[in-house]
This record gives sequence, structure tokens and C-alpha cells, in this order.
Amino acid sequence: MRTAYRLFLAAFLLIPLSACELVYKLPTRQGNVIDQKEIDKVTLGMTRDQVRFILGTPIAASTLTDDRWDYFGYYKPPRGDAFSRTVSLYFKGDQLVRMEGEKKPQDIEAAPDRKTLKAEAEKDKTEAERDKEKKDSGIIKPPDQQEHQAPEGG
Repeated sequence: MRTAYRLFLAAFLLIPLSACELVYKLPTRQGNVIDQKEIDKVTLGMTRDQVRFILGTPIAASTLTDDRWDYFGYYKPPRGDAFSRTVSLYFKGDQLVRMEGEKKPQDIEAAPDRKTLKAEAEKDKTEAERDKEKKDSGIIKPPDQQEHQAPEGG
């Protein structure tokens, strides 16, 4: 009897652990959002300001040598494999002379672009606003009997 009780208690305590995959996990984004359409706009011979205008500020720029900028993007969806991408740009003086990682790898087909990220942020904002609104419980209450009775004495 005592062993059955312990077995039941152990099973009861392990049930919540088995449901861990049912919890929603937030997508993780770090570094630069690397959009292939923007990278395709960058061409050799552009100035630093032109590159910064198109791609934004690099996540890693060496303070010792100012000739290399690295754009690093990391994305992990709620379910599935994480992927990352690095684009390195090399400058000589003020002009772009070489690019590495500018071609889209085959395994990054599911990476979101800026438009998708903006749509997700808008959706999250809308859901947060809806949660703040006062919601009816959905229960229909029967009318009060005193309100619908005919007045007496008349």
C-alpha cells in the first residue's frame, strides 16, 4: 500500500514536467537583422556612410583596425533549429573593397526579414492591448424577477 502511494505521488509530480513542451517559447533574435534584399543593394566601391545607411550600424567593428565591419545575425524560432549568419565587409580607406558572406546560405530560408519582424511586433502589441481591455465573462445572467413583475395595486 505504501509503495503504491509513493508511485502515485511520483507520477503526480512528474506530470507537470512532461508538459514543458506545451509552453510557448519566445523567438530569440540577437545582433543585426540581416535582410538579403538590403545586402544585395551593397556594391563594391560604396563609402562607409552609404553602407551604414543601407545595413545600419555593424554589430562588430574593430577599434584597432577600422577596415572591417561584421554584421552578425542570430535567430532561434520557438520551435526548430537556430541559425546565424555573418556578413563581413572590408574597407580600404573609405571605400568597400571586399565582402564575405553576402550570398544567402541555403539553410537560412526560414529567417525572418524586417517586414516579418515588424508584423510580429505589431501582433504582440495588439494582443497586449486586447488583454488590457475589460472582458465579459460570457455568462448570461437571468433577469432579476423584481424588474419584470407588474406593479401591485393597479
